[in-house]
Amino acid sequence: MADAPLRIHRFDALRPGPRLILLGGVHGNETCGSLALERLVAALDSGELLLERGTLTVVPVANPLARSLGRREGDRNLNRMLRPTAVPRDHEDRIANRLCPLLEAHDVLLDLHSFHTAGEPFAMIGPEDNDGPLEPFALAAREQAFALALGAPRLVEGWLDTYARGVRRRAALGAPGADPEYGVGTTEYMRSRGGCAVTLECGQHDDPAAPAFAWTAVQRALAHLGLAAPAVEAAPAPRALLRLTEVFDREHVDDRLARAWTSFEPVRAGEPIGLRRDGRPVTAPSDGHVVFPNPAAAPGAEWFYFAVPSARRP
Repeated sequence: MADAPLRIHRFDALRPGPRLILLGGVHGNETCGSLALERLVAALDSGELLLERGTLTVVPVANPLARSLGRREGDRNLNRMLRPTAVPRDHEDRIANRLCPLLEAHDVLLDLHSFHTAGEPFAMIGPEDNDGPLEPFALAAREQAFALALGAPRLVEGWLDTYARGVRRRAALGAPGADPEYGVGTTEYMRSRGGCAVTLECGQHDDPAAPAFAWTAVQRALAHLGLAAPAVEAAPAPRALLRLTEVFDREHVDDRLARAWTSFEPVRAGEPIGLRRDGRPVTAPSDGHVVFPNPAAAPGAEWFYFAVPSARRP
C-alpha cells in the first residue's frame, strides 16, 4: 500500500505566544483524538474559535496507514522507537522523519490517545527535573501544570524508567525488544528536544464520551497556554497522582489475566493479577494499582503495568 500523506494544519496568530502541537491517531484504532482535532480545525476555519496568539499545529491523524487499516499500527508501533532515520525501513520510519522535525519546532505537545479496557481518562507526564542519563528534564513544573489544566481524573508518571527496567529484564532473559530506546515515543522525543509534553488517554476506544472529553481537553489546553479563549470550564483537580513501578510481559499466548481488570483497579500485595500457562500466579508486588491491562497482548509484549501512589503532589 502506498504511503498516504500526513495532513497538517498550521495556524499562526499575529501576536507572539507559545507553539503548541496537537496529535491524534498516532495509533490507528484510537479515533477520539482525531474527532476532537477535526472539530478544532473546523472551529478555527469557521471563525467559531479565534487563535489570539502563538502558533498552533494540528495533526488529526498522525498514522494514516494504521487508520486506513483500522488497527493500532501500520508496519509497527509509531509510538515506540520514535526518531529520525537516515534509511527508513518501514511506514512508521517515514512518518517519524516528518513528525520529529515538526515536534522540534514547537514548545508543547498534547498527544491524544485512548485505551483497550474500561476505565477513566488519565494524563501521562514525564519525570521530575533531573540530569540523569535516561530522561534528563528541566520543565517538570511547567509540564505538570499543563497536565493539570486538561481535566483528567488521574496523572501518571514513571513511564520511561519503568519501561527501561522491563527492557533490562528482557535482555537478561535473552528476549527480543531489549533496546531501551524502544520506549521513546512522541512525548519522550519532545522532552529530549527541549519541550514539554503530555499524553492524554481520553477513555476506552469505543466509549462515546471519549471524543467529548478530548474536545474539552483541547480547549482547556488552548486556554491554559493563552492561545485562545474558548468558553470552557476550568479543570477539576485530579483525584490521584500515580507512579508506574513495574511492567509485566505476556510470555505465552496461553498466559491469561486473573479476571477482566479495568485500568487503575486497586490490588493488595500478593493478589493474583495474571496466570502463566502452567498456572503460576503473577501477583501484585505490593498494595497498588493495575494499569494498562491488555488481555490481547502478543507474547513478549507488555501485558500490564503496576503503579503505586506518587510522592509528587498536584
